Amino acid sequence: MKIAAVFSDNMVLQRGKNIRVFGTCTNSEKSITVTLYAYGLTLSANAVIKNGSWEAVLPPVKECDSCTLEVSCGAVKKIFKNVAIGEVWLAGGQSNMEFELHNDKNGASELSECSKENIRYYYTPKCPIMSELADAEKNTGWTVASAENSSAWSAVGYYFAKELSRRLGVTVGIIGCNWGGTSASAWMSRQYLGQDSRLRPYIDEYENAVRNKSDDEMIAEYEEYCKYQENWEKNVAACFAEDPDMKWEKVVERCGENHFPGPMGIKNPMRPCGLYDTMVRRVAPYTIAGVLWYQGESDDHRPHTYEFLLKALIENWRTLWKDCELPFMIVQLPMFRYENVPDTKSWAYIREAQENVYLTVRNTGIAYATDCGELNNIHPVDKAPVGHRLYLQAMSEVYGLMDRSETLPPLYDSYEVRRGKMLIKLKNCKGLSGKDDNCLDGFETAGSDGVFYPAKATVKIPYIELECAM
Repeated sequence: MKIAAVFSDNMVLQRGKNIRVFGTCTNSEKSITVTLYAYGLTLSANAVIKNGSWEAVLPPVKECDSCTLEVSCGAVKKIFKNVAIGEVWLAGGQSNMEFELHNDKNGASELSECSKENIRYYYTPKCPIMSELADAEKNTGWTVASAENSSAWSAVGYYFAKELSRRLGVTVGIIGCNWGGTSASAWMSRQYLGQDSRLRPYIDEYENAVRNKSDDEMIAEYEEYCKYQENWEKNVAACFAEDPDMKWEKVVERCGENHFPGPMGIKNPMRPCGLYDTMVRRVAPYTIAGVLWYQGESDDHRPHTYEFLLKALIENWRTLWKDCELPFMIVQLPMFRYENVPDTKSWAYIREAQENVYLTVRNTGIAYATDCGELNNIHPVDKAPVGHRLYLQAMSEVYGLMDRSETLPPLYDSYEVRRGKMLIKLKNCKGLSGKDDNCLDGFETAGSDGVFYPAKATVKIPYIELECAM
């Protein structure tokens, strides 16, 4: 009998919901019992054992610190200490969610004070292939906030948890489950990715890439790529250390091409459905309050299907977590463009897709972050505003402690054309006046030819009036 690695000393269990405790077994076990000792109560549940797995469900309990969880199987007992019951959120996505606190703009000052915060963190081990799971999970476990422990925590997750814990007065746990450079397709099951013909290209592209290759060949190809990429990244870092403003063309001339994401195969973590098996299913169905999702950059090559991709992922995860109402708080991608690279508008389409998901899928929230980007830097270093806006969404969409008028910016409602001018009608205009022109840069309009030109924008609440400045 084994207990899933996400259960450890210092863990945070979700309050107010059924608590699922699970693991694997040989099917020869006669009985597995889970017992929680909290605020003078003793709660026990017997596990259901089936097909090499077991799961026990404890009833909902209120918040509590310094609890104990015991799992027993015959004469064998495993006891977990310093367990807290509070709020648990999963921080999923790619590199901007993975972005570590020590790299954050205010990371050093936060780390010097973070031990005062009542938050804890579990990082799902990054594992590209099933055969490496045992080694990946050997030394994993929940950690409490400290300068040393919190250095590699998700900065976005940290800022979110810090505000949430202070507001609710309970321990907040974050489960980091993210990997830089990943498409949403990597975090889904093949069943859900393949059931929509619009998403089928993700699977077809992979199958074409690996056709007629053995497992050994795919692994060898990927390991060769890793050696090249490791050396390439060192050389690139040396170039920028020598000249921080070195043009990319010169970097490539000196270091060679970037081969990311490498050859597709069974060891490439960027492959469709791969991380669903090696990471997501390692922490599901650990009971959580909801999901924080910061991703979309690596799907900008197919922006017009991203809405359906994200909707399928949400449905997939809600099924896996056995929670059809599981909340998803989505970060809308910030402003970004590489210098001297034409703007394909693909990120704008991704943002539109993310907003459409928010508007059409129940129990979702959206943290608008258009003003949180940096020119020429795909990894903005100030994550506090993103964490704060996710917190605001949780306040209105999950906890009901704030009104949407307090947690959302002005939003597009509709438009009409009058006398050659476009009137954009806004909703959620509370607190705005026609004198506030700080947000009027960057508007463009296009005619039937689809060519965009700069537009002069004037605030006339609840409208923004646009006049082509051509």
